[in-house]
Amino acid sequence: MLKAFGAPSSGLQARVSANRPSLAISSRRLGLSHRIFIQPSPLSRAEDAASCQLLPRAAASVALNAGDGSDGAYPQPQASGSSPPAQSHTQPPAPAAAGASAVAQEAPITFFDKVRAVLFFAWSFALSIPLFVSMITMAPAVMALDKYKRLAQHWVNNVWAKVSTSLFYPVEITGRENLPPSDRAVVYVANHQSFLDIYSLFHLNRPFKFISKTSNFLIPIIGWSMFLTGHVGIKRLDRRSQLECLKACGELLSQGAPVLFFPEGTRSKSRVMAGFKKGAFSVATKAGVDVVPVTLIGTGDLMPSGSEGVLRGGKVRIVVHKPIPTKGRNADQVLKEARDAIASSLPPELVGDPNSVSNTDE
Repeated sequence: MLKAFGAPSSGLQARVSANRPSLAISSRRLGLSHRIFIQPSPLSRAEDAASCQLLPRAAASVALNAGDGSDGAYPQPQASGSSPPAQSHTQPPAPAAAGASAVAQEAPITFFDKVRAVLFFAWSFALSIPLFVSMITMAPAVMALDKYKRLAQHWVNNVWAKVSTSLFYPVEITGRENLPPSDRAVVYVANHQSFLDIYSLFHLNRPFKFISKTSNFLIPIIGWSMFLTGHVGIKRLDRRSQLECLKACGELLSQGAPVLFFPEGTRSKSRVMAGFKKGAFSVATKAGVDVVPVTLIGTGDLMPSGSEGVLRGGKVRIVVHKPIPTKGRNADQVLKEARDAIASSLPPELVGDPNSVSNTDE
C-alpha cells in the first residue's frame, strides 16, 4: 500500500532509494508549503521498475489536486508548521467540446477521395436518367391508383439508390427485425450526417416519404424524381411552410404511408448529433402511430457535410431500434426516448447537447 504524509519543504526534490523508493514532490509552484512523500512497500525488482514509470503520473495527480475545484486558481500558501491540507479525490477532466475529438480523427482528404466523389455522382446521375423516364411513363397510372404511397415510384427510388451505392460503399443493417411491415404507417426518425443518408436509408426497403428542402426539388432529374415519388418539401425558416409540411405528413400517415424525418433539421457538419425538433413527434403522437428510431453510422465519415466533393472509402452501418408507441404519451416524452435510442448506437463523442437545436437552412 502507498503511504502519504507531509513535511515542511521549500524546494523541488525527488528521491528514489535503492531499498525503499520514495518520491518527494515540492509544491512551491503550486503555492503549497508542504511536500508529499509517497512510499511504497518493498517490491520486487520488476515491480520497482514498473512503479518508477508511475512517478510522473503521481506528480500530475498532485498538481490536479492543488486546485480549489471552482475556478482553477491555486490555493494560498499556508503558514510554516501548519497542518497539511486535506487530501481530495481527483475529479476527471472535463470532456472536450462536442465533436472536437471526432473532427481531430478525420482522415486527410486525398486526390482519390475527390475522384471517387466525381465518379459516384456521375454514376448516380447516369442511372437516374433512364429511371426517371420510367417514372414519367408510369406517373399517370400511379397518381390515379396510388396517390399517397406511390409504391411503383418508390421501387424505382430503391433501385436507383442501391445501384448507385453498390460500387462505392457497402451498407450493413442491424436490427432489421425491428422494421414494421411495409404497409404500416409509422414515423421513422434518424440522425443526419451526410448527403449519403438518403441513399443509405433506401436500403431499408420501406416506402417512406422523406422531408427535404424545397430547393432540392429543383435539381434536374433527381429533384424531379423526388417530386414524382411524393416526398415532402419544406422551407425550414418559413413558419407557414413548416405547418403545411406537418399537415401533409399527417395526411400521408392517415392514408397508410410511412414518413421519414431528420429531426435535427439539417446535416451536422461535425457529425455530432444535435438536439431534435419536436415536429416529427407531434405528428406521430397526433396520428397515434409508432416512431421508429434509426441510427446512421459512417455516412459523415465517407462524405462529410459541406464536403460533397469528397467520398472516402469505408462502409455505412444502419441500426434500426425497436418502435416506440405514442398512444397516451406526449411529443416531448417520445422525442427523448427516440433520441436516447439513436444516441445509444453512436460513439459518445458524436452525441451532442440535446438542447442545441439548429435554426439554419443549410
